[in-house]
Amino acid sequence: MSDAGMKVLALLTDGFGAAGGIARYNQDFITALAVSPAVRAVSALPRHGAAQAETPARVAQHAPAGRVAWSAHALRLAASERFDVVFCGHLRAAPLAAAVAGLARAPLWLQAHGVEAWARPGAAVRRAAARAALVTCVSRRTRERLLRWCDIEPARVCVLPNTLGARFTPGPASRAARERLGLGDAAVILTVGRLDSAERYKGHDRVIAALPRILRDRPDALYVVAGEGGDRARLERLARDANVAGRVRFVGRVADDDLPDLYRAARVFAMPSEGEGFGIVFLEAAACGAAVVAGAGDGAADALADGAFGVRVDPHDQAALAAAVLAGLNGAGRDGTGAAQRFAFSRFAQHVDHLVTHRI
Repeated sequence: MSDAGMKVLALLTDGFGAAGGIARYNQDFITALAVSPAVRAVSALPRHGAAQAETPARVAQHAPAGRVAWSAHALRLAASERFDVVFCGHLRAAPLAAAVAGLARAPLWLQAHGVEAWARPGAAVRRAAARAALVTCVSRRTRERLLRWCDIEPARVCVLPNTLGARFTPGPASRAARERLGLGDAAVILTVGRLDSAERYKGHDRVIAALPRILRDRPDALYVVAGEGGDRARLERLARDANVAGRVRFVGRVADDDLPDLYRAARVFAMPSEGEGFGIVFLEAAACGAAVVAGAGDGAADALADGAFGVRVDPHDQAALAAAVLAGLNGAGRDGTGAAQRFAFSRFAQHVDHLVTHRI
């Protein structure tokens, strides 16, 4: 390492300018690296993002590229520049990252999120993961599942949970936001997440199936689904079949700047998932004062601090799900400052700095 600090090459699926939970994690992580006194520069190479995205000081993001061009660019950088660490932001890219780290003669830092790390991957990914000097996982659940198949010393696998943006704070939703989304005075149940057929584990369909029970007690309830994807038509059909289409509102993708108001408009955030590595949306909703209902058995336990910021139910128990949502609808508003403090960026940055200084 140079006396001036580390130079990091970060191979990312989603970088600055990209949307989604992994993109946000990467952006927060790279920002935390950039403010570490031990790091002098970060060279970020994303598959997806914006060519002219705004980045923190000491971070240079290369233009996004397709898989082949991205791989070739990473190898060229490793051959032409000196790097002290190679960070890989997604397990599927671990074989490439291991080759890049070998070419750069630098240690490999690998990131694991959720379902991609839960099942035993192919031999190339397993070999690459076993070579990592450090693996960070977003939750205890992901760490536990990764250690079942990865031949690596457990001490080299750490939990580095998501962090929360400062804009997620409790308070009333603006009237303008409620009117813009057509919410009126409804008691809003909210889910935020991609409507992707590959991510049906998030449980939108389970909330729709529980809605008739919920509406019997709270006819003013309105289920608001924020997100885009090819599974929307199926979910709309399920709502019609359950005779609740009039109480389900699909609002599409909501801009990041509008998310806090959407969370504040919700009395309950419900996503009975069985595949979340962590679930940053649970944390965002809790910080904005919504009652949170998550699925049991995945990484949501870490986001909810083992029950401090919400409840977890069996995602396949429709009665339990309906009861938990009704309890949230009928309960008092929540103070989200505990979630905001526990997962503040300052704490996340301190954790990253400790890993850079003592674990790489």
